[in-house]
Amino acid sequence: MSRECMESVRNFKVDRGSVALWWLGQMGYLIKTPAGTLFSVDAYLTNSCKKVGDSIGLNLDRRVPIFIEPEELEVNHFLCTHSHGDHADPETIARLRPSAVETFVGPGLACETFDQCGVEKSKVQQVYPGGKTQFSDVTLHGTFALPTDDGELTHMGYVLAIENGPRVYISGDTDYHELLAHVRRLEPDMMITCMNSGFNNMSHWEAAELAGLIKPKVAIPCHYDMFPDNAADPQLFRAALRFKAPDVRFEQLDYVKPFVFKS
Repeated sequence: MSRECMESVRNFKVDRGSVALWWLGQMGYLIKTPAGTLFSVDAYLTNSCKKVGDSIGLNLDRRVPIFIEPEELEVNHFLCTHSHGDHADPETIARLRPSAVETFVGPGLACETFDQCGVEKSKVQQVYPGGKTQFSDVTLHGTFALPTDDGELTHMGYVLAIENGPRVYISGDTDYHELLAHVRRLEPDMMITCMNSGFNNMSHWEAAELAGLIKPKVAIPCHYDMFPDNAADPQLFRAALRFKAPDVRFEQLDYVKPFVFKS
C-alpha cells in the first residue's frame, strides 16, 4: 500500500491555478503544485513518539496508520515547522532514501535534527519567520509561531504561495498570540491549523479566532488525531468557526485522499 500511495501522489495531475493536499495525520501533509513540485510538511511516518511517551507516562502510541513508509517517500522538499518528534521525526528522516529528497527545510533546531540524522549539509536550508525562499513555482514564506515549551524555541509556520494559484498557511505547533494575525498580510486562501489545546497548542476556540483575523476561504483542522493523550474533537473547531469566522468554510480532510483547492 505504501508504494502505491506514493505513486498515486506522484502521478496526480494538478490543474493550473490549483493546489492538491494529502493529509498523513497529525500535522503531516503532502502538497503538490501544477508544476509538479511536491512538498512534505511535518511528515511523521513512524511510531517513534511511543517510546518517548512511555518514558514520561503519556500514551503517545500512534493511532493513525502509516500510509507511506519513510523509504517510499519521494518529495522535492521536506519541510518541518520545528524539531518536536512528531514534526521532525529522527527515525523518519534517517530512513529516507537520500536520492528521494532534494532539500530539507526548517528552522534552526530542525536543521540540527537533519544534521544529526546524516543529511548532507548541502541539502539543508534554514528558514525563519519573516523570511521567504523560492522553490520552483512556490514562494515559501516563514511565519511566526509561539513556542509551546521552552525546550524548542524555534517554532514557525509557513505560507506556500503557488505561482498564479492559491496560498496555503500551515500554523505549525503554536500557542495563541496576537502576532499570529500577521499572516493576514500574506492573504492565505487556506488555513491548516492545530486546534487540540494540548501541551499549549491553540484550542479550537483560539484557532477559530485566528481564522476570523486571517480571513482565509477555508480552514482545515489537524494535530488532533494521532495520540490518545493529545486528542480533540475537530467538530468543536467547526462549531467555533460559526461564532468567530462565519465566512470561513470548514473542511475536515480524509487521510491520503486528495483535496484540491482552486483559487
